[in-house]
Amino acid sequence: MLNVLEHIVLGIVQGLTEFLPISSTGHLVIFGKWFGLREAGLLFDTMLHFGTLLAVIVYYWQEVRYILTHPLGKLTRLLVVGTIPTGVIGLAFEDFFDTISQSGQTIGVEFIATGVIIWAVESMRQGKRTFADINYTDALIIGTLQGVAILPAISRSGLTITGALLRGLDRSDAARFSFLLSMPAILGASLLQTKKLLDHPIDSTALMPMLAGTLCAALAGYVAIRWMVKIISTGSMKGFAYYVWVLGIGIVTIQILGYW
Repeated sequence: MLNVLEHIVLGIVQGLTEFLPISSTGHLVIFGKWFGLREAGLLFDTMLHFGTLLAVIVYYWQEVRYILTHPLGKLTRLLVVGTIPTGVIGLAFEDFFDTISQSGQTIGVEFIATGVIIWAVESMRQGKRTFADINYTDALIIGTLQGVAILPAISRSGLTITGALLRGLDRSDAARFSFLLSMPAILGASLLQTKKLLDHPIDSTALMPMLAGTLCAALAGYVAIRWMVKIISTGSMKGFAYYVWVLGIGIVTIQILGYW
């Protein structure tokens, strides 16, 4: 069982890396391998996802309120269309993704690929389409990229933001749609995990440490969203590309030397 500090560390890591284009799953694999943190368990993993979902809801509360009051509105329909390919890919290749994630053998290459995608798109001319210009084709393409990002070290936010930029969206609106599209994906994954939890007994003594970790995930996630929106609106994501390149090359080197 994880101790309180480990719950908090994993919560902060999950919250920060979920919304920065550096892959949350990839970092959790690294923390498990390199720092000896034991597996968090299905319940805590589910709670961490709810924590990051809460961060998006709080930051984009106006949009969430609009969705709740206009369930058949354009934004809701766009999110539904964008979520369909994500769900299809996730369900169709669930076992495959789980196997890859558990072994961690491909995360070095995936980190490098994430960096290449971010750097390449940032080097291109940026579009000026606004949030109101997003159409169903945009949503379908970005949602498909979100599904591909189920691979452990391919960043979900990195792929969806760069996908939105490639579709010509304004930088801040690209981030906005990316984070809003994460809500149904995170909620869907959490609900699937909750269904699996029905077959597992819950250790009541671990609930308080889990709640602490979940709160940290929510707070760190909110900070990460604010930071990411500021970076993409006024600066460049290339710094994240350099970071995941160094990380990926380091992992590949360690694997070649046989220390993974």
